[in-house]
Amino acid sequence: MAKYDIVIVGGGPAGLSAAYTAARNNASTIVLEKDDSIAQNIRTSGVSWIDDMKRLKIPEKCYNPIKNFRIISPSKDIILKGRTPKSCVLDVRATYQYLATLAASEGAEISVRSEVQSVVSQSNKITGIMANTPKGKTEFESKLVIDASGFSSIVARKGGYAKNWRRYGIGVEYECYCDEIDPETWILMVGDKFSDAGYAWVFPISKQRVRIGTGIGRPESISDPIKKLNSIMESRITPLDELGNIQPIEFHYGFIPNEGSRQSTIFDGLLLVGDSAGQANPLVLEGIRFAIEFGRIAGDIGAKSLSKGCTRESLEQYEKFWKERVSSKIKSSLKVQSRWLKMNNETWDREVEIIQKMSVEDFVDFIKAQFTTSRLMKLALTHPHAAAKQLFGMILDK
Repeated sequence: MAKYDIVIVGGGPAGLSAAYTAARNNASTIVLEKDDSIAQNIRTSGVSWIDDMKRLKIPEKCYNPIKNFRIISPSKDIILKGRTPKSCVLDVRATYQYLATLAASEGAEISVRSEVQSVVSQSNKITGIMANTPKGKTEFESKLVIDASGFSSIVARKGGYAKNWRRYGIGVEYECYCDEIDPETWILMVGDKFSDAGYAWVFPISKQRVRIGTGIGRPESISDPIKKLNSIMESRITPLDELGNIQPIEFHYGFIPNEGSRQSTIFDGLLLVGDSAGQANPLVLEGIRFAIEFGRIAGDIGAKSLSKGCTRESLEQYEKFWKERVSSKIKSSLKVQSRWLKMNNETWDREVEIIQKMSVEDFVDFIKAQFTTSRLMKLALTHPHAAAKQLFGMILDK
């Protein structure tokens, strides 16, 4: 048996960030990662936002800055041009391994190829994890388990605290070499030739490297996203016809919850963070910024709760913090997303017309789910498009 103050399941951005702050607070901490290496398998397209990355002190070498936003619908092709970069596309592997280095530098242990087999509990409190590791089957006894296992929510599910997600997105992409890329512009493509319940994308990560992918929402669609992506790649429909030679280098496949956050993310001896908690923006299904920020809060509050027994009450500050920050924004985003999932090609064209009349700043705030009442009221009152007034009013009607 191995004893630790905190056992973290999952070596993604949430788990590694929690390990960093937990270890910095002198809690003996270990991260259990099921893959053979940190970020061995990429499960995200890596879109995020410059201001968040700077605030979280992610090095600039870990992301490609984006200042222009192109959106293609069945009969519209628009571009919003910015003066300065607002978005970015992460080098996911470099970012995660940087976070792992931070955690290790504070004294956290990282055990790769370590997969959870069962949850150990006593008197309705989780007290540890049983896992297969390179050293054999090991029981990890702990005062607190942090479930940062992502979409699988493996600890919460095995412990009986959470069920499988009912609504979720499946994202598939090729990371490719391309001859001709505008590295400052990312592209979203909507309509049924790209996805019948979602969108497709072209996200540049350098001058000659790009991620080309598509996402499908379940249960709204039963179509195979891999077949859809291969069809897009083979037909070279716009904008792929502009990229010159395209050669896939990696294939990425991942799931992300798409029904809002878990009702509860704290229990006696257990805390959920990141995708395990449903901390994701439903509009473009991104959540790395939330995973890093709330992971750090989880590790900090988790370590400080050790002396109080890691009860639900002692972890309450964590849930209060993250829900105050994003819970209402996630709920508002779900309203917009529910509208998008019902759209046909004609209504997508009209939606793109609404977006075309936005400033870059308004579009970025909108797609980030940075819904503030004052901003939405202004847009609802002043936007020239009647459908836009209805859209922004719908978000305000909580």
